[in-house]
Amino acid sequence: MTSSDNDTRPPPPDDRGPDPRSAAETFRTGDRVALEHTSDPHTQLRPGDEGTVRRYDPRLQVLEVNWDSGSRLSMLRGAGDRVRHLPGPGWERVLHALRTAGAAAGRTAAEWWAQDTIGGRAGGDVAATGREVLTAIEAATGQNIDGLPAADRYDLAEDAVRYAEHAPPDAPEWEDLTGQQCDQARWAWCDGFDHGVEAEAARQCRIVLHPDGDDRDLRHVYPGRVRLGGPGVFAGDWAWTPNSAGDMRVPVGFVGTLVDTWNGWAVFTCSREVAEAIVADQADARDRFRRSLAADGTAEADLDRLVDQSMGRMWFDGDVLVADDTRVQGDPDAIDRMSPNPDGLYIVMGWSWTWLPVHPYDCDRIAGRIPDPPALGA
Repeated sequence: MTSSDNDTRPPPPDDRGPDPRSAAETFRTGDRVALEHTSDPHTQLRPGDEGTVRRYDPRLQVLEVNWDSGSRLSMLRGAGDRVRHLPGPGWERVLHALRTAGAAAGRTAAEWWAQDTIGGRAGGDVAATGREVLTAIEAATGQNIDGLPAADRYDLAEDAVRYAEHAPPDAPEWEDLTGQQCDQARWAWCDGFDHGVEAEAARQCRIVLHPDGDDRDLRHVYPGRVRLGGPGVFAGDWAWTPNSAGDMRVPVGFVGTLVDTWNGWAVFTCSREVAEAIVADQADARDRFRRSLAADGTAEADLDRLVDQSMGRMWFDGDVLVADDTRVQGDPDAIDRMSPNPDGLYIVMGWSWTWLPVHPYDCDRIAGRIPDPPALGA
């Protein structure tokens, strides 16, 4: 018998008692195996030769293998032929390939969805749509999100074509799969597709919602997840301002680390860059208030006095941040001088101003870079 011949040995008779070790082991289509021993004296297969399981009859203990050498010699396990499973996922390797292909198709579908829904071809309030979709994805419980492409709407008749295109070259033929394996292959692709759609749709939504187009997952700094010692985006409770559409927004959110709470308000450390942004925001707020007073008819001579009585002045004196509230409080000693800590970080008006964590997607601008979430297990 040559290595390319089919096995012509008769299977063991039905009344032959199975080898207990062989009976305990099972094989699935697509498993990778290596030859340990065969009783066929004519085969050119040698111990260590590898192949892919085509079919297994556990009753007769006949294992049909597509050997890499081209042989199709079956293993008569009840007659003493032995193989061992090769390390690796076997059929799971096939399913992994299908999931990967499904995920790629899902990402492509989501890119087209985004163009029509929150991208260049979309109309209306794309930010509101993006926020709604992202919230639904983040709260998903395994159900399809309304409006997103879904794998369960594709043509089942295309299963065999998808399998042929994306399964590994040494995978069993579609026609050789069991009904269970067909279902597993189908749902591996579908599962990958749905996950690919949701991942890419969420990324596209984050790009639309973040003022800097940052596509990172920022759930670790959502207000409800900010913890002592952890990062957050902060703003004063006075910061909310209606935009041109009448939506309440935070003009600037400031990145920092929560280090304390005071009467329910946040106390946080921040970098020099963020502290400078807070100073600039305070100056902008003073200018806006001054213009509003002028628009209401306040005399020019009274503008500076009224602004100083309502809002403090802030500036840097070298590395020291100075906040002057003397006219706000009517107290000549109401001056705070805030030096950086040994790490160069500032606490800007902590235990004094009513800061609170805000949602990053409620901000028109974010001062500072939000750190990545800690690695799993860290």
